[in-house]
Amino acid sequence: MVKNSDAEWKKKLTPEQFWVCRQKGTELPWSGEYLDLKTKGIYKCVCCGSELFSSASKFDSRTGWPSFHSALEMSSNSNLSPELSVVEKRDNSYGMMRVEVLCRQCDSHLGHVFSDGPPPTGQRYCINSIALKFQPQTV
Repeated sequence: MVKNSDAEWKKKLTPEQFWVCRQKGTELPWSGEYLDLKTKGIYKCVCCGSELFSSASKFDSRTGWPSFHSALEMSSNSNLSPELSVVEKRDNSYGMMRVEVLCRQCDSHLGHVFSDGPPPTGQRYCINSIALKFQPQTV
């Protein structure tokens, strides 16, 4: 688990990244760097580098933010079932009932998840581009 102070995060992140990831902001729809990216690879947490989503689960939700139908599973060294790379937390801010998505390793705010996504999961992880760092697949 990555635990940094606000001062440490401010040194590492841009002001916009800090606002979204550490203060639970939201980038403007249709403005994100990864919205239309179709390259194969892995989307990582901009704060700690944890692998979060695969391009294989990305789809065009027409909502203005990159969307994924599933999060990656973290590798486990035990006999327990693997955990997802993200955690979900009830979010009642702004008079809405939503489910917030956070990085399991550093608690970075990533976006929200909704139950109107495509098969196979029916989930739509609606994620801020600014909270991600993309690593292209190498052949």
